[in-house]
Amino acid sequence: MTGLRYADAGVDINRQDETTDQIKSIVRKSFGPEILSDIGTFGGLYQPDLTDCPQPVLVPSTDSVGTKLKVAFMVGSHESVGLDIVGHCANDVLVMGARPLFFLDYIGMGIHETDVAVAIVRGVTEACSKINCAVIGGELA
Repeated sequence: MTGLRYADAGVDINRQDETTDQIKSIVRKSFGPEILSDIGTFGGLYQPDLTDCPQPVLVPSTDSVGTKLKVAFMVGSHESVGLDIVGHCANDVLVMGARPLFFLDYIGMGIHETDVAVAIVRGVTEACSKINCAVIGGELA
């Protein structure tokens, strides 16, 4: 039996690494002193300053953009998808009386398209920066 390789499944690891490098340079712009790790570790280290919260409670949220992704592909504009997903999640946190601290993304693609992934992350980072929320990690599959 021969070993299976990612390439046999259509995965181009070098292209994935190149995309991740582009994404790193974008999301680092959202980092503040509370970020203790770099992008690429599949998670993120966040040390919050909770001096203004005597009884801190963390409020996480996850969501999707649903069919808006189809529209983004039809019009060839993907940054809006990143903006939307942060808006969905941030609003879910805000209505609980909390503030968004950090964001993790997941971008799954059947066929890897660097420009699409980078545009989505650019939108995510732009939205996070507007609300003082850091992009501390994610997954590109």
